Amino acid sequence: MQGYADVADGGFDRSRVVFEQVVAGLGGAELGGVTHGELEDRLAVSCRELVRMLLQDHLDLRAVREQKVAGGVAGPDGERRPRAETGCRRSLVSVFGVVQVSRIAYRSPGLSNVYPADDVLNLPAGSSFSHGVGRLAVLEGVRGSFAGASEAIERATGVKVGTRQIRELILRAGVDVDPFYETRRLPAAQVSDVLVLTLDGKGVVMRPGSLRKATAAAAAKTTPRLASRLSPGEKTGRKRMAELACVYDIAPQSRTAADVLPSRPGPKTPIAPPPAARRPRATGKWLSASLIKDIPSMVAAAFAEAERRDPGHERTWVALVDGNHTQIAAIEAEAVARSVTVSIVIDFIHVLEYVWSAAWSFFDKGDPDAEEWVTVTSRKILQGNAVQVAAGIRRRATRFGFTGTERKNADISATYLINHAAHLDYPTALAGGWPIATGVIEGACRHLVKDRMDLTGARWGLDVAEAILTLRAIHTTGDLPDYWSYHLAQEHLRTYPQHIQSAA
Repeated sequence: MQGYADVADGGFDRSRVVFEQVVAGLGGAELGGVTHGELEDRLAVSCRELVRMLLQDHLDLRAVREQKVAGGVAGPDGERRPRAETGCRRSLVSVFGVVQVSRIAYRSPGLSNVYPADDVLNLPAGSSFSHGVGRLAVLEGVRGSFAGASEAIERATGVKVGTRQIRELILRAGVDVDPFYETRRLPAAQVSDVLVLTLDGKGVVMRPGSLRKATAAAAAKTTPRLASRLSPGEKTGRKRMAELACVYDIAPQSRTAADVLPSRPGPKTPIAPPPAARRPRATGKWLSASLIKDIPSMVAAAFAEAERRDPGHERTWVALVDGNHTQIAAIEAEAVARSVTVSIVIDFIHVLEYVWSAAWSFFDKGDPDAEEWVTVTSRKILQGNAVQVAAGIRRRATRFGFTGTERKNADISATYLINHAAHLDYPTALAGGWPIATGVIEGACRHLVKDRMDLTGARWGLDVAEAILTLRAIHTTGDLPDYWSYHLAQEHLRTYPQHIQSAA
């Protein structure tokens, strides 16, 4: 790599030399018989060097054109630095390779140096990696392992970024997500659209020092039976719950119980698909995930986003949950605090699983009659008869003479239906066109948490895991390009809190 050298005003002689070398190589006899794949590989390297040199020449030209400020400049502290020194360099690892930035330093004894050119270029403080490299670290780091991210960046740019540096770049990148969403443009929605809030949780395997106190205390009480691995039942106390919250808009679509669960003509006849209908899709998704915030905090964040979309509380608010009592209590408390009416609906898929659990108390595994019984029973729940269904399940178990473990699943299912009956008002939900399944947040738990955080052997520290989850959420919703522009602007304000002004 060529170092810094003065260039004439407007000169890009070194870049032209590299360009001519690339052209000469392509026109030479040596490459006349190579395959197109080999040409691609050679051009990828030579053109990368050409672009790196173009960047270097441009930075050198800026250095030549930078004028000393008479009397020096004042830094963010307001103190004047009267002494100007040219040719002060720093390295910048760009997406094209390493370049040298030469600029004027303004000095004063006992004060930190001030570099006006750094302000103009928005050079990162405390890091030699460019913002372009930082963005690649985020894109690749949220997709897969840090080692894989390092390899992907090197393949794409030729720049080697270590896994420790990738973690540091990700930590730096994730600090502006909350304020970004507070100022983000509101998604387009109609007053008639249903405003849906949905929450869930997913465990992440953490390092011992990153567990919550109660979990760490429980883990400390366990004594592994084997030295080389954990035995069944010993994996509790290793995870910290990631709490997820999502807010989205959806156009209402009225349905009936028969639309959700069509009648089965016979035990061995496939269910006829319902008439084709274009389902409304969730739009304007806001997604947040955190290992640090607890359930009430995430509920409050979801309500804040919902209220930002509907400050006058004119729309229908629906909260979709899986029956978690802490979630429900937090939603009810937040609704009271904000004076907003929120209809809480328990995910029908969870209810369906309880019905199936009861079915295996009455039928052999794989018995087609079990499916018919589940369909009929679940349709009754959709019609608003959850308490009657629970009573019927218990009567059936009693009629069969079941006791103890024979009727355990049936009693659990019946108790679940009774305890959550207030939030199983599916007739109102279906008539109002509300969603009754938590597929959006369930999918987020799988994609956002499991697919990245549950890689084989992964053990997470809290800060890095929080940054990965935060950035992965913003990447999933498609907001990363807008966020990155916002983040760079905020970085500039933090690094250069006052644009450096000439001293009076």
